[in-house]
Amino acid sequence: LNEPFLVLATQNPIDQEGTYNLPEAQVDRFMMKVTIDYPLKEEERIIIERMSGVETPEVSAVINADDIKRAREVVKSVYFDDKVKDYVLDIVSATRNPKDYNLSELEALISYGASPRASIALIKAGKAHAFIQGRGFVSPEDIKAIGKDVLRHRVIPSFEAEAENMTSDMIIEKIFAEIEVP
Repeated sequence: LNEPFLVLATQNPIDQEGTYNLPEAQVDRFMMKVTIDYPLKEEERIIIERMSGVETPEVSAVINADDIKRAREVVKSVYFDDKVKDYVLDIVSATRNPKDYNLSELEALISYGASPRASIALIKAGKAHAFIQGRGFVSPEDIKAIGKDVLRHRVIPSFEAEAENMTSDMIIEKIFAEIEVP
């Protein structure tokens, strides 16, 4: 594929016939898992009017490939302080060894913690978030803003967690609440 390119995938509900989960090693290669809820009634009306009308909706480019490449280079140069890097490392490490971070109650709730790809993704997504916010540096708030999207498919709840109706998002929230912010 020509640069820049983006791979996007959708996931159907687990209980739907004919859908199968990807192995954790494959899922880990996706930078983020963004959850999208149903549209509001007013939004859905617009969707059905656009998609069921006689005329095909027009789409026009708002950015070109060269602009995207330049923006990527700028995002790479966004400053990432060592204290924020340590914060990222603590968050990811807490998914693997919760008891080391005063989170012993999570020990039995996590089957698999986040891989090193999670640390890399948190840093890259944190830089992108800071860039979108118009800043040249990453703050802990940037990491918190994108944290669930980066970690939810990498923190695998145990059967015990599922029995207690604990989701990966809930586990991640507890970790963010406990890890000291620099």
